[in-house]
Amino acid sequence: MGGPIRIEIRRKDGCEDVPLPRYMSEHAAGMDVCAACESDVAIAPGEIRLIPCGFYLAVPAGYEAQMRPRSGLAVKHGIVLPNSPGTIDADYRGEVCVILGNIGAETFTVRRGMRVAQMVIAPVTRAEVCEVDELDATARGEGGFGHTGV
Repeated sequence: MGGPIRIEIRRKDGCEDVPLPRYMSEHAAGMDVCAACESDVAIAPGEIRLIPCGFYLAVPAGYEAQMRPRSGLAVKHGIVLPNSPGTIDADYRGEVCVILGNIGAETFTVRRGMRVAQMVIAPVTRAEVCEVDELDATARGEGGFGHTGV
């Protein structure tokens, strides 16, 4: 494997106190991303909230940034990213935000600087769509949605 790719990040004004994304261990696949909410955000059970992260980034062409839930928040509090993985495209230049949902039993409070998601940088393969009259046959055919058993 090659070395790391360069991801340029610019802090949002007023968010100098919020840590930038960072790997928390030597072999971590994702960088932890922190909340940059101006005040505490309560997420009630069943509720979904958009949480700002206080930075903008430039993902190189041919890559995407995937936003994923943190497993500890999911297992301990039921905090998930309903659109997981969320994609940040290489041409997006707005503030990075994450969509948090609460499938837990209790209200969860997001505080400024709290690690709320993880960001994985991944290569993107672009496809060429080719319309055809027929597709090749396979043994599986149209079987799906549990056709091999539960």
